[in-house]
Amino acid sequence: MPDAVKSGTGTGAVWADQPVVKLGSSFAASRPAGASAIPGDAASALPGNEASAPQPSAGLRAAPAVLAAVPAARTALPASGAGAGRPSSAQARFWTGDFYNQGNGQEEIFDKLKEECGVFGVFGHPDAAHLTYYGLHALQHRGEESCGICTSDDGDFHYHRGMGLVKEVFDRDRLDGLVGDRAIGHVRYSTAGASRLANAQPLVFKYRDGDLAVCTNGNLVNEPVIRRELEAQGSIFQTSSDTEVIAHLIARSPKDLVDAVKDAFSRLIGGYAFLIMTKDRLIAACDPNGFRPLVMGRLGDAYVFASETCAFETIGAEYVRDVQPGELLVLDKDGLREERFAVLERRAVCAMEYIYFARPDSDINQINLHSARKRMGQRLALESFVNADIVTGVPDSSISAAIGYAEQTGIPYELGLIKNKYTGRTFIQPSQELREKGVKMKLSAVRKVVEGKRVVMIDDSIVRGTTSLRIVNLLREAGALEVHVRITSPPFMNPCYYGIDTPNPADLIANTKTVEEIRKAINADSLYFLSKEGLMEAVGGHENEKNRGMCMSCFDHDYPTRVQFEHAKATTCSCD
Repeated sequence: MPDAVKSGTGTGAVWADQPVVKLGSSFAASRPAGASAIPGDAASALPGNEASAPQPSAGLRAAPAVLAAVPAARTALPASGAGAGRPSSAQARFWTGDFYNQGNGQEEIFDKLKEECGVFGVFGHPDAAHLTYYGLHALQHRGEESCGICTSDDGDFHYHRGMGLVKEVFDRDRLDGLVGDRAIGHVRYSTAGASRLANAQPLVFKYRDGDLAVCTNGNLVNEPVIRRELEAQGSIFQTSSDTEVIAHLIARSPKDLVDAVKDAFSRLIGGYAFLIMTKDRLIAACDPNGFRPLVMGRLGDAYVFASETCAFETIGAEYVRDVQPGELLVLDKDGLREERFAVLERRAVCAMEYIYFARPDSDINQINLHSARKRMGQRLALESFVNADIVTGVPDSSISAAIGYAEQTGIPYELGLIKNKYTGRTFIQPSQELREKGVKMKLSAVRKVVEGKRVVMIDDSIVRGTTSLRIVNLLREAGALEVHVRITSPPFMNPCYYGIDTPNPADLIANTKTVEEIRKAINADSLYFLSKEGLMEAVGGHENEKNRGMCMSCFDHDYPTRVQFEHAKATTCSCD
């Protein structure tokens, strides 16, 4: 049982036979003056590119060999249509609680996908708690609902968990009380439903060999089956977290800790990155497919672990390598020991980590996210050029792709949308009138930039479509003549079972509507999704592995694990 808190407190996906455009070293080569970004026939076939429309400027960059691979006869592009009428005003509720960031259920003002958690660990540093604090602060984008840190000091555990941002939960006095040379920490998002302190991590348990602290990022698909089995055998659960299932499996094993952890992981199906700490050991592990990122670094003689490399930059640590799928790393007084609990059958890093979740200054499998997203924008420009006056990205995750789209087409990039970074958790909504204006308080269009302009709006995904509709209408209300939406991922059609908080399938707009129907629903003049092939080429990755080593099940329904989905747990995560 957990102890009480120890403190007072495309169209690309539609065009299945679309040729692959290779992004080689010549991708950024300067083209001859006067050449178009895509062949003239293809350009004129796209909406907003009538024969009389001006062609792109001579400053575009694209290798002729690349351009030649783009189909020249795309006269009926299912993703778009010119002159769409504006739909009737949408009926939408914006806030679900008393403060802005309370929960992220279906009625949240922005229906963006949520990465469930981030983890950070330190072994062998006298200032472990403070390092973990700064590491979690760098990972705050992965979870804003709750956080926690647990330290070990000569076998004694000290820990604190709380609801809120890292800077709200911890102060200097709190951190000074978390003594020890090893620590694990966690940030999390809640899924639909009440936010509960009981589910905040790390979870701390008492078992036969002393204290056990566990935190994870991801989702266990078969958790309901294992939980029912354990309950039938007499286990009593105190939380709804998958993490507690792991603790019960470890505690019930007669083997030593490392073998017990291996046996527990061998029973799991899903995507996860675990940090487990006892009085004298720290264990780090990734699922056999590598869905969730986990990296290892060094800070002097100490070892550090994090969900993203950006946390290492914050504390001055040096990146060593990614923790491999199915790998289990054990740190104790004898140093680092590398073991495995499963063989790699299919590498499947979550594609949304590259597209949206991870910070642009992070690297996954040594691929920089900012650079990958720029290439997504460049590829999107090749696949779906449209004549326009400015390119803008939906902040913050789409800025890199928007820059890439602008560079590829020669259309100027502008800050047409501004995100208010100060509307966070304490933004009280005293009246329904202000609730209805809430989208403008979180995001606003720059009127003097977009007024009278044809705008290309770059975004990373469309989930329910409500966010895209609101943002398109923001731009129109600010005077944009046309709004052409370009998405740096294929249509998000299927629920995720591996750690992304997704709606029910019926609520995913791409699951029930064609691309043309989505275009009408979001009030865009044209709409195009990056092709699956384009996404793989832009990211790069493992060339000889399926989908370049990425999981794309949310786009193509090809789930890397075998599971009876009627018993699976989707739309949630191990934290909830």
